[in-house]
Amino acid sequence: MEQQLAFRKDGTFKIIQFTDVHVYDGLGEKDIRSLALIKNLIESEKPDLIVFTGDVIFADNETGDLRGGFRKTVQIADQSGIPFAVIYGNHDAERNVKKPELQEILSEFDNCISEAGPGDIGGIGNYTATVKSFSSEEDAAVLYFMDSGEYADASIGGYAWIQPSQVQWYREQSRQLAEKNNAVLPGLAFLHIPLPEYNEVWQSGEAEGTKGEQVCCPKVNSGLFAALLDRGDVMGVFAGHDHNNDYIGVLHGISLGYGRATGYNTYGDLKRGARIITLIEGERRFETYIKEDEQSESGSLQ
Repeated sequence: MEQQLAFRKDGTFKIIQFTDVHVYDGLGEKDIRSLALIKNLIESEKPDLIVFTGDVIFADNETGDLRGGFRKTVQIADQSGIPFAVIYGNHDAERNVKKPELQEILSEFDNCISEAGPGDIGGIGNYTATVKSFSSEEDAAVLYFMDSGEYADASIGGYAWIQPSQVQWYREQSRQLAEKNNAVLPGLAFLHIPLPEYNEVWQSGEAEGTKGEQVCCPKVNSGLFAALLDRGDVMGVFAGHDHNNDYIGVLHGISLGYGRATGYNTYGDLKRGARIITLIEGERRFETYIKEDEQSESGSLQ
């Protein structure tokens, strides 16, 4: 069932970003804490859209019911009645479950806006969603969701990068939306693995937040950031992946930000939580902050 996203009467549209939940089967003590945190933050923040930016599950675990853990996690979002979106990380389909299976699970939920996306470009789960104006049926903002892949070829090492086909897809989607609306829509982009430019924005000294580990970005820069600059619609990019980083900074007019690691079943010294992002209708700006788990102590795990 298609869910229509729209600004509120007060001109805001609130997004909650959960990232790196790392659920196994949803039954263990740490999984239960992670799922309770998701439920509590949805209830307290009352967002207009829920976004999971990858590593919903940790498929390196060979014994747990990963499909069941994935279903339990997204079911919490669905039961809230709020639309939700999912993109995949490097761990979701690492072993004995694959992205098409996870995508099939997502199709069970009426409030899910995720799509598999074009079959002729890199990854599964490249799609867009527009946010309508409160007072009309016109598009007022756009959200891009992209699959940043898993791992690079062994000859290169490290993590995968956004493929050239995906960059071209983004350019075409942006162009079509601008033509349809006779305007460049303000937008946000969501992916799992941070872009190489996340290093540059931190080194600029203008970023705010915590950098507790290196930026685990691809070794190859495939040009997505340059395409964003060229098209001029995306105001901010939000990633996950690095559990000890939650900073955000502006590079050449585009904000590059991390979410806050959400799951207790993984490494990380930052208190578990989520990032809140609020779009403002009719303006090219957004507000954002980190919301922490107020029920638990630090999420530091070995």
